[in-house]
Amino acid sequence: MEQNVNLLEGSIVRGLSRLAFPIMGTSLIQMAYNLTDMIWIGRVSSNAVAAVGAAGMYLWLANGIATVPRMGGQVKTAHALGAGEEEKAAAYGKAAIHMGLVMIVICTVICLLFNRALIGFFRLNHKSVVEDARIYLVIVGAGLVFSFMNQVFTGLFTAMGNSIVTFRSTVAGLAANIVLDPVFIFGMGPVPRMGVAGAAIATVLAQAVVSLLFVLAARRDTILFGRMKLGIPGKWADWAEIGKIGLPVAAQSIVFSSLSMIIARIIAGWGDTAVAVQKVGSQIESISWMTADGFATALNAFVAQNHGAGKKERIRKGYQVAMGLMGGWGLFTSLVLILFPEVVFRIFITEAAVLPMGVSYLRIMGFSQLFMCMESTTAGAFQGLGRPVPPTVVGITGNLLRIPLALLLSATLLGLDGIWWSISISSILKGIVVPVWFAFVLRAFMNRDVKTI
Repeated sequence: MEQNVNLLEGSIVRGLSRLAFPIMGTSLIQMAYNLTDMIWIGRVSSNAVAAVGAAGMYLWLANGIATVPRMGGQVKTAHALGAGEEEKAAAYGKAAIHMGLVMIVICTVICLLFNRALIGFFRLNHKSVVEDARIYLVIVGAGLVFSFMNQVFTGLFTAMGNSIVTFRSTVAGLAANIVLDPVFIFGMGPVPRMGVAGAAIATVLAQAVVSLLFVLAARRDTILFGRMKLGIPGKWADWAEIGKIGLPVAAQSIVFSSLSMIIARIIAGWGDTAVAVQKVGSQIESISWMTADGFATALNAFVAQNHGAGKKERIRKGYQVAMGLMGGWGLFTSLVLILFPEVVFRIFITEAAVLPMGVSYLRIMGFSQLFMCMESTTAGAFQGLGRPVPPTVVGITGNLLRIPLALLLSATLLGLDGIWWSISISSILKGIVVPVWFAFVLRAFMNRDVKTI
């Protein structure tokens, strides 16, 4: 089994970096995974991008639901490992896997039975776009077992201080996706041209590759997975503790994706092209927030293990290191999107009618990237302390603000740009409030006795 990173002793910068950089690399690979899809789909047409974008909203929602076992399992397992209670850690890990399996069944059934109504929500303008979106949702929905379990495995391996397994598995998935996308989208040899359906099939197969590698790694582990007896039902108390941590985080993600669907419906009023711009633009924008989310995951495990071990000063220093690194990254991505939006957007869609809209989206979103990174990193620290509610409250409130702002600003001369500004402004506000709140929480935490598991 690959060597786990010791998060409780030694250099904080070295320990946190050794755990964080593979996770950040994984996030960048996941971003590349999504961007690869967009590059190939963009070569089909902007309507195909709109179809994938509409269906992808529900997959985003499903991933938010998967956050419950992933985040709850990661934090509780890390707390137990930090306290030296490996059997308890295995019990939490088993509960997270069982919870994920139950959620998979529910989400898959919904995608298969109600896809027509789900896609109908967006009121897309072209029948072909609607049908492509339904096909994509059905195929990827049928393969949710892989994406769900990949999230749970990611959380558990991270709790152990082992981010290399996730990185290697995701690299293999990206390689599979790069090969399979053009084959299934455009056809090759005996494989016919399938367009959007082909993109969905390639996605599911690539995720299956990642799942297989996770399972093989888990079978070699003796610290956590080797102690699990998955055939024996776990304790409901373990489910409850996982839910206590995971539900607030999932609630924020679910609200975020749900509000994004409402905004997408508003955007559809400017045509299917506007929906395609949002899909491509958000994927480009993910270069900052997926990386920050990856670092936040590492900080989560770092804080959680040291919380379990009662090492308060190490938590404070770890947070400072993380914020310094992510602040630099956020500033860099802000500058790229503000200064070079056309260069970046042309990689995905080159249609003359779409380009100005895409450039405007990226430039406006560029102003919020630094703040987005600050919010995500701090949320990871909150969660590691077992305090997921504060960033959830701020996140949900800020996201809810987007709807009235979008309606208000889009009714002015800004038009569609008003919607982009509503998203950017809310991100800036969240990126200010969450770190300020954490500063007060951390000060109180440092001045009291540590309450472990």
